[in-house]
Amino acid sequence: MNDEQPATLAPKFGDGPEVHPLSVVDPAATLGRNVKVGPFCTVGPDVVVGDGTVLDSHVVLTGRVTVGANNRFWPGVVIGGEPQDKSWQDGPTAVEIGDDNQFREGVTVHRGAEKEDGVTRIGSRCLLMANAHVAHNCHVFDDVTLVNGVLLGGHVHVHERAIISGNTVVHHFTSIGTLGFVSGGCRVVRDLPPYMLAAGNDQPQVRSINVVGMRRLGVTEPTIRLVRKGYKLLFRECLAIGEVRSRLLDGLDVIPTEVATLLDFVEKRQGSKSGRGREVHVARDAAKDQLKRDQRAA
Repeated sequence: MNDEQPATLAPKFGDGPEVHPLSVVDPAATLGRNVKVGPFCTVGPDVVVGDGTVLDSHVVLTGRVTVGANNRFWPGVVIGGEPQDKSWQDGPTAVEIGDDNQFREGVTVHRGAEKEDGVTRIGSRCLLMANAHVAHNCHVFDDVTLVNGVLLGGHVHVHERAIISGNTVVHHFTSIGTLGFVSGGCRVVRDLPPYMLAAGNDQPQVRSINVVGMRRLGVTEPTIRLVRKGYKLLFRECLAIGEVRSRLLDGLDVIPTEVATLLDFVEKRQGSKSGRGREVHVARDAAKDQLKRDQRAA
């Protein structure tokens, strides 16, 4: 009996990575501990995959892609494809993904174009449902849910715990604020401030605040009432942000984080000359038009 071990051993799942023989993993790729690569996957040379991540089957990781720990990629996912941007010059752009995300069937995430910092970012604990698309230079923060068929144009920012419902298209340079909620089938061309709920055919309007989301997060009822008051001042009375801030904070010794987040989001974008700033003005104009229609109807 020969007790001598061979020079190399096939890695075992539970220690090193396990790669199915029908997959192609470039020798220069970096796979962490307990990574599992199922059949018919392709992993490029500039890819780093963190511990415990699973590629089910037919998954493509290409270009400069860094993936954190304990992510799961369902069949047909493509991460790091070239940006659909005519200005892209084959530069060293990238995709960066955090931990504990789920990418369901057919999800695509394109790496950045050379604009901004050249990176498309996905945070941690996000759920991207089937056939969702994240374009170049997007920033999807932590705990975000993109429902089936959501399409994010380039440079879109989706902040923490936001939910974008199925088959919604988000125009490039648009921002969805923290805990924002967009109903299904919308065409979002204007910023949605934090804690707001947008709905409506085609282009959605801000309809109310995301009470359910705030309560699930443990936001106190007094703070929810303040956010509701801010919503009414901004989108029903259509007051200037300075007046809203003055009325909302009058008599407060401590400003709740949620209120400060809402006011800062609106103030920064209204004072900006960027696309995001213009989008807030468009939203305000739409609210004013609706107010005039309501007054005429009354």
